[in-house]
Amino acid sequence: MDTEKREGRKDERTTESGIPVRPIYKPEHLCEVGFDYDRHLGDPGDYPYTRGVYPTMYRGRPWTMRQYAGFGTATETNHRFKYLTEAGQTGLSTAFDLPTQMGRDSDHPLAAGEVGKVGVAIDSLLDMRELFDGIPLAEVSTSMTINSTASTLLLLYSLVAEEQGAKPDQITGTTQNDILKEYLARGTYIYPPAPSMRLTTDMFAYCAEESPRWNTISISGYHIREAGSTAVQELAFTLSNAIAYVEAAVRAGLEVDEFAPRLSFFFNAHNDLFQEVAKYRAARRMWARIMKERFGATSEKSMKLRFHTQTAGSSLTAQQAENNIVRTTVQALGAVLGGTQSLHTNAFDEALALPTERSARIALRTQQILAFEGGVTGTADPLAGSYYVESLTDAVEGEAWEYIHRIDGMGGSVSAIEERYMQGEIEEAAFRYQREVELEERVIVGVNLYESGEAGDPEMDLHSVDESIQTRQTERLAELRESRDNPKVEKALAAIRKAAEGSDNILYPMKEALSELATLGEVSDTLRGVFGEYRP
Repeated sequence: MDTEKREGRKDERTTESGIPVRPIYKPEHLCEVGFDYDRHLGDPGDYPYTRGVYPTMYRGRPWTMRQYAGFGTATETNHRFKYLTEAGQTGLSTAFDLPTQMGRDSDHPLAAGEVGKVGVAIDSLLDMRELFDGIPLAEVSTSMTINSTASTLLLLYSLVAEEQGAKPDQITGTTQNDILKEYLARGTYIYPPAPSMRLTTDMFAYCAEESPRWNTISISGYHIREAGSTAVQELAFTLSNAIAYVEAAVRAGLEVDEFAPRLSFFFNAHNDLFQEVAKYRAARRMWARIMKERFGATSEKSMKLRFHTQTAGSSLTAQQAENNIVRTTVQALGAVLGGTQSLHTNAFDEALALPTERSARIALRTQQILAFEGGVTGTADPLAGSYYVESLTDAVEGEAWEYIHRIDGMGGSVSAIEERYMQGEIEEAAFRYQREVELEERVIVGVNLYESGEAGDPEMDLHSVDESIQTRQTERLAELRESRDNPKVEKALAAIRKAAEGSDNILYPMKEALSELATLGEVSDTLRGVFGEYRP
């Protein structure tokens, strides 16, 4: 990069979201926003929870270290789960392959070439049993990154837990179940928005009755950010989606304080350290006020924004891949200083392949070093009172509210998505970011500055997925359909169809069908027959 070009922008610094950054912050910069401790901050554990949702935060115990894992068959992923648990992981996090995410069995023509590639293949209860073989589901918390087929995966998980002897109120974990962001940023939707929202609220009601400790949704800003949004857009669009879910649940007849305590969030941790900390602090404050003032929540649990964080996959570079260890450390530090409840740290080789056991272990050790050597767990919200952090928190919040008010004026998230308003904002931000990189106005170390000059990085051992997985899964499905009681399966699928055509909660007949060994694809196809498929 040209030195003169770098020097010329020093006096005009902004955050990645474009918020101006002063050379120095003083008390008067807090006065500009009318700073008041009780109104803006409060103690950790007190409304509006800016400083954290628990009084002591990590002093009692660190955040949950929940490394994301999933590839190949259920047996292979089960081995990785056990490897990470032995290395000190404190919660499971499951990645599913694209056919599973899209409601297709492994033997479907559209699944060709994708089985087991970006996550584990789950076709039926048999696969779910193998995935959690030897893992006591009454004792472990499991996160499942799944949206369109979230209800199916939750029910399969519940069935396995019951087979192990666990009671429904013992299982803990989270299904992502955030369908709105699929239309907005990611694309693994199946049904149109209205029936998809119905499945979401049916799960709210089902879990309130059957699995009260399960987090029914993880409202996700992560994928919005990965699609190219700014931090402000990630925050604003995530909270707008959350408002839409709460409104849908209320319209379905649920009481706010009945389901809201089980709502959780999922945010990205990017490179701009202080902006990320400000984003998390603003998120808690905004959500507390949304729930109290907009929806009339009275339970403190309804007002507390609890969230999982994952470091930014989109920030990882194939060039000088070892640099990603440092990027991930900075991002993880931002998440911790911002008060996350659980954290996944990406492996340094993920711009090239799925993580190896070695790279996954390094990613986990990054968290452990922060927790046990970094001195970050001694006090809650250690950056509170920083003139810069408090000013930046207010600035992030102010810009996020502007977006939310604009989306409200359009009729809410669903309308804004249908009009492609949020998609357009994300696309513009992504274009702007990429252009800054290409013009060398934004430094990416090892990419447009401090390139190694080598033809490529030293050879690394990369993880590969066995290409025979689809054949094995297909054979397994054939054996399943041959051995199960097919008349019972057809009767159970008909019950799902009837519930979908009416107003009954779909999850109850769905669970019955899955217990009779109906496949994920068969359940999804039954719903496709009633709801249709979404085409933008």
